[in-house]
Amino acid sequence: MADVIHAWHPNVPLVQEVLHAQFEHHAYPSHTHDSWTVLLVDQGTVTYDLDRHEHQTSNSTVTLLPPQVPHDGRSATPDVPFRKRVLYLEPEWLPLGAIEAAAETPTLFDPSVTSTVDQIHAALNDPADVLSAECGVLALRDLVQPHLKSPVDTASDTPLARRLRHLLDDRLEETFTIAEAAADLGAHRSHLVRVFTQTYGIAPHQYVIGRRVDRARRLLLSGLSPAEAAAQSGFHDQSHLTRHFRRTLGTTPGVFAA
Repeated sequence: MADVIHAWHPNVPLVQEVLHAQFEHHAYPSHTHDSWTVLLVDQGTVTYDLDRHEHQTSNSTVTLLPPQVPHDGRSATPDVPFRKRVLYLEPEWLPLGAIEAAAETPTLFDPSVTSTVDQIHAALNDPADVLSAECGVLALRDLVQPHLKSPVDTASDTPLARRLRHLLDDRLEETFTIAEAAADLGAHRSHLVRVFTQTYGIAPHQYVIGRRVDRARRLLLSGLSPAEAAAQSGFHDQSHLTRHFRRTLGTTPGVFAA
């Protein structure tokens, strides 16, 4: 059974991207998104680590992955493919305070949430149903928020790690070293990497690659060529993008764009 990927950027407010995919063997490495990820698994079961805690999906639940929090993903049964539908929603779709709560409890068992996500995908399949899809996304926000109760603040997001994350985000398209970042932040290189990894559960270089792949996929969906997307998302060249894109998404930029 071949892997199948269909991704597009609908003209719907708050929706960055839609992805429908089927994978037989692909496993996602740890990465982050700049968006809220709303995951619906239609076939199979997916196991994933979110913020260093293991979770599992089922086809009767919706998984809500918050922006900037590392996660991976793989089939819970390696011999059985999984099929999924994903909404990538703008960061402002939910308030900033919901990020920690979603990282703590990403699985939503409410049947009305599952039904609403299914209806959004149905509306997104028809360009004439843009208004219906937009209303669905707003209704989903109202359904989701009561499930997100803020966990006890563990103060894990240290100021130094946060400052490095902001620096990485600001310089995403540039080539620079941890030594340069450490000089800018007045910290030792080893300590900087250690505190970032402890806080976010992902090393700085993995965070940067994940963000660059995220940006490249948006550029590809907007019509840019793989070479143009590579140049504008911070990769050295197209082959550099292709290597990390395939590792993260299980396909090449050219196939994804097509």
